[in-house]
Amino acid sequence: MKMKSIVSFCTFILFVLPILAQQKKFKQQRTSEFNDSVKIVTKKLGLNINSKFDEYAPIVTADGLQLFFTSRRPFTDKEIKKEKSSKEKIYISTRKSDKDEWNPAVPLPPSINDPLKNISDIAITNDGQKLLIYFDDEGNGEIYESELKGTEWTSPKSIGFPINTEYHESSASFAPDGKTLYFVSNRKGGIGGRDIWMSTRTPDGKWTTPINLGEPINTPDDEEGVFIHPDGKTMFFSSKGHKGKGGYDVFVSVNDEGHWSDPINLGEPVNGPGDDVFLVLTANGKKGYFSSEGSSKDKDIYELEFIPNFQLKNKGPKLALVKGIVIDAETKNPIGAKINVIDNEKNNPIGEYKSNEATGNFLISLPSGKNYGLNVNAEGYMFHSENFNLPDSAQFKEYFIKIELKKLKEGTKVILKNIFFDYDKATLRPESYPELDRVVELLNQNPNLKVEISGHTDSKGSDEYNLKLSQLRAKSVVDYIISKGIPANKLIAKGYGETQPIDTNDTEEGRQNNRRVEFKVLSTEAK
Repeated sequence: MKMKSIVSFCTFILFVLPILAQQKKFKQQRTSEFNDSVKIVTKKLGLNINSKFDEYAPIVTADGLQLFFTSRRPFTDKEIKKEKSSKEKIYISTRKSDKDEWNPAVPLPPSINDPLKNISDIAITNDGQKLLIYFDDEGNGEIYESELKGTEWTSPKSIGFPINTEYHESSASFAPDGKTLYFVSNRKGGIGGRDIWMSTRTPDGKWTTPINLGEPINTPDDEEGVFIHPDGKTMFFSSKGHKGKGGYDVFVSVNDEGHWSDPINLGEPVNGPGDDVFLVLTANGKKGYFSSEGSSKDKDIYELEFIPNFQLKNKGPKLALVKGIVIDAETKNPIGAKINVIDNEKNNPIGEYKSNEATGNFLISLPSGKNYGLNVNAEGYMFHSENFNLPDSAQFKEYFIKIELKKLKEGTKVILKNIFFDYDKATLRPESYPELDRVVELLNQNPNLKVEISGHTDSKGSDEYNLKLSQLRAKSVVDYIISKGIPANKLIAKGYGETQPIDTNDTEEGRQNNRRVEFKVLSTEAK
């Protein structure tokens, strides 16, 4: 194992990827600034994961707490009794934190693991709610999809045309938005044999015509094993065409404003003289998983742990991992809610997600560089909003939020967290429009509602000034809603100044929480 190549690989993942703009700059950094910046621990996972049979194709959720993989260990009672290798089946292992050992792996249920078929995992969404599966249909490999509904996995269904064709589709990976798919196919129109293609899912559930990624990703030879990191712009893939050690090697490329950088060979320990096809990483970039053949020629799953020198300024990929739970505010029971993420500045939808109906849990990856509005909706409840303003420089951070949805009834009050004003003014900034449009939609769906829009300030400034500013801000919100066709008699604007704080005014964070706009249901009946 060559330590220099290991350090270069780990440095690239932890520090260089988020700031890579030019290939030349990257090469300078890996030979100077980042020498000895990372320590690596490589280990073969134990008997809770590996067996004396083949294990391969590891995939991991963004938080690193669920590991799926394919194994040929005995599956049926007859195979177990005779200790005989089985057809390919998918297994899962979990753990409570990334510092814990993996629990003993268990097979996914019969809804997925058909005893008579070879079934292999190829991709999982960041939140672990959708699983992509490979079926070899009489030599014509195709991609199927299963969804976790509560605690049950649905029967796999073909992802359909134009992803699946008469040609061979194998590996795939979801982008963080959950609606962009990168996949490998040997269909016509590519550069070589197997190429990496991209397609997006439209609101009606259909896939757009796939686009070949072209050069510098694809070559006249084969590409395989594509994986998009949760940062949304870093791609790991295997290739026979780029310069490597032999067979397939794993490479990495970064998308900068629509252009992929020249792929970099990851070197040892991932790449060796044989075929090295799959590598996946957690969102924080600290751990990776791949399969490799040992001296016995059996395939096993390995873990790479990257331990950085934290004196460096850049500490990991640039994204936020938002984990949370959605529950009923009164009963505390979990809710299966829709979660929409919006680019506030461009008023563009980023993605639509769901909290698990059995647990209420959700997980969303938000790459740095946007002001995100997060809106949670469930039938019969008032929507809930959160704001994550992540500039380009924002380093990796993990959030946990508990969202308590309130029934839509008289007295229900929520904070509109994506309403923005210029400093010391009552002029609405355009980033506020997506949130206000949600309010308009709610009022259109519930025409009998009468509501109060209230403005609140912190304690800085005089009481009189704060009261006036809060009233003007509430009026600005009401004026916008009326401009969208909501009757004026359904809305009341009320400024409370600094009289109703929800946090301390002794800290900037507390004062920021006190500066807010609230939505309160006054009546749900027609009058």
